[in-house]
Amino acid sequence: MHKPTLDDATLRPGQDYFIAETDETGLGAVDAVADDSAPSSQWGEAWRYLRRRPLFWVSAVLIFIALALAIAPGLFTSVDPRACELSNSLDGPAPGHPFGFDRQGCDIYARTVYGARASVTVGVLTTLLVTVVGAIVGAIAGFYGGVWDTILSRLTDIFFAVPLVLAAIVVMSVFQNQRSVWMVVLALSMFGWTQIARITRGAVLGIKNDEFVTAARALGASDLRIIGSHIMPNAAAPIIVYATVALGTFIVAEATLSFLGIGLPSTVVSWGGDISAAQASLRTQPMVLFYPAIALALTVLSFIMMGDAVRDALDPKARKR
Repeated sequence: MHKPTLDDATLRPGQDYFIAETDETGLGAVDAVADDSAPSSQWGEAWRYLRRRPLFWVSAVLIFIALALAIAPGLFTSVDPRACELSNSLDGPAPGHPFGFDRQGCDIYARTVYGARASVTVGVLTTLLVTVVGAIVGAIAGFYGGVWDTILSRLTDIFFAVPLVLAAIVVMSVFQNQRSVWMVVLALSMFGWTQIARITRGAVLGIKNDEFVTAARALGASDLRIIGSHIMPNAAAPIIVYATVALGTFIVAEATLSFLGIGLPSTVVSWGGDISAAQASLRTQPMVLFYPAIALALTVLSFIMMGDAVRDALDPKARKR
């Protein structure tokens, strides 16, 4: 069967053509087939890049372990983290107690496992809340511009000027009698949404004048539909990258508040609270502080590494740098 080439007299639309090339000796011809397959999406290319990165898999495994500890700590230990005996105070490792005991005689391994629940829960809930608030504020400011942009940008600047941990300390001090996971989430969310709002505003400004947005507007799509169906899906990449890194930051912020004694109450097992309690035993039994501290550090590091890997996958320019 004859395959048409570009040497044929007639070119038909929709027809695949083969470009005849002469080899180095001039004796033969090589047919090159034009590739008309659809290009991969941004997320498909990102996944293809991520699955070849050891950094992604290491961080994914660490995040999976942290989430498993937070969701089902009973799968990792059967010891009650609040069952303490002073007779075991600062004792070393024993059968069934691989990390030993703290000053109150509590099992350090059990408290390290159960401490993930409070810290990871605060980090995840705070990240979700600040992402929603920041994305809404940034999308409105970037899409409508004008007065809306001026008001929301100045409001964002005001909240951005206040340090996150300092603001959370003030809020938790005011509501000291209502300390709980939800109160810590609210305190961190009140001043943690500003960076995502800025990122979303910049992304929306760069997208809202593109051809597909203009076409949707010409077809009579509402502003809400344009923002939700056309702009935000294309602006999601930088938001996801920042939210991944910010999750680790909020876990550290919760641990800082608990360390200072104004975060979660002492009845809630958390890494920050255990680190604070371990200060008194630092010189005689440093391992009491080591285990919750290393659990906190590995969890935060895993989210930071995941954010770096996702950023490189979604931003080819950052990958080259």
